[in-house]
Amino acid sequence: MQVEALKCKECGTRYPLEAHYACDACFGPLEVLYDFSGLQAEGARRRIQAGPDTIWRYADFLPFESQPQTALAAGVTPLIRADQLAERLGIGELWIKNDAANPTHSFKDRVVTVALAKARELGFDVVACASTGNLANAVAAHAAAAGMESYVFIPADLEEQKVLATGVYGTNLVSVRGNYDDVNRLCTEISGERDWAFVNVNVRPYYAEGSKTIAYEVAEQLGFELPDRVVAPIASGSLFAKIARGFEEWLEVGLLTGELPIFNGAQAEGCSPVAVAFEQGWEICKPVKPDTIAKSLAIGNPADGPYALELARRSGGSIDAVDDDQIRAGIRLLAETTGVFTETAGGVTVATLAKLAERGDIGPDERVVAIITGDGLKTLDAVRGSFETHEIDPTLRSFEERVAGAPLAT
Repeated sequence: MQVEALKCKECGTRYPLEAHYACDACFGPLEVLYDFSGLQAEGARRRIQAGPDTIWRYADFLPFESQPQTALAAGVTPLIRADQLAERLGIGELWIKNDAANPTHSFKDRVVTVALAKARELGFDVVACASTGNLANAVAAHAAAAGMESYVFIPADLEEQKVLATGVYGTNLVSVRGNYDDVNRLCTEISGERDWAFVNVNVRPYYAEGSKTIAYEVAEQLGFELPDRVVAPIASGSLFAKIARGFEEWLEVGLLTGELPIFNGAQAEGCSPVAVAFEQGWEICKPVKPDTIAKSLAIGNPADGPYALELARRSGGSIDAVDDDQIRAGIRLLAETTGVFTETAGGVTVATLAKLAERGDIGPDERVVAIITGDGLKTLDAVRGSFETHEIDPTLRSFEERVAGAPLAT
């Protein structure tokens, strides 16, 4: 078994593999510690390629002694060559990792699959979460499929589509009058009083490991090669940092060769504590009050913000912010050039990608991967009024009169 213990990311103190998320000595966050010294690249690659079409094909790199049985599949989502978008932006080679193709249409299926499997292993009967929407969908669905009771806590102003796509699974849905940071504080308090597995509180070290599988898939889908640059959204900062960790683990084992890709983070201007810290040269992220259409990224006090900052700097990347109009334009641009309809978080990613290209940060020979984390059907209001519908009578004359630019027969 490669997994050894939980380890504090700040002081290095080790803890048993239990439901524990903060260091008793320094209050730093805990993460899973592995020992890959006995893992041979050739054997690991064979097991990956012979494995199931889910994240469990990467079981050697996840925090379990043996592969768990889970009710819903997650992972192995498309990596799409985006030639039209690359041409529009002036990029040489561009790929879109479309994680909207997961069971509840976001990357959160990955982290929840791991978290629920660990929660069951640790003996929990009830799972819960604080969520900006996508996690709510995933926890409710995966708990229902596993026959577990769930409680989902969300901000009261969450998009209606995400609320509907959570409540339908029969979860205990709790709407909190406050923003995500208020919801998260409440859930942290409740986790100390109830014997529940809060996926992003007391089992967060295991939950976060699910994000690494995006890196594994990208590398495998590129023929066990690294991209030159990754553009990904930042909310708490965990996804951003864990994708890098996935590449680093495969470099350590020998499944990949080369250097860690450049990492560019994407935030919305209405909630951009990490982007501001990067621009100002700070080591910490000052909390902000979110005000953006990208609600899935609206975390004003990001727990992993410092680690996202460190990654962007050491990889030679950056963290940028884009405004709501740019987010809407990013959604449309991706849809028009790839056929992929993304939620607002994906609009942030594409708008940031466009910003990098315009600024000349992306070299002509680079292989770039942009991470799309959720489906546009979750945030329909973001594109409302952004296109025209031609209403006509059911006659040829009406069509020819009212639909400008319709080609005529020759």
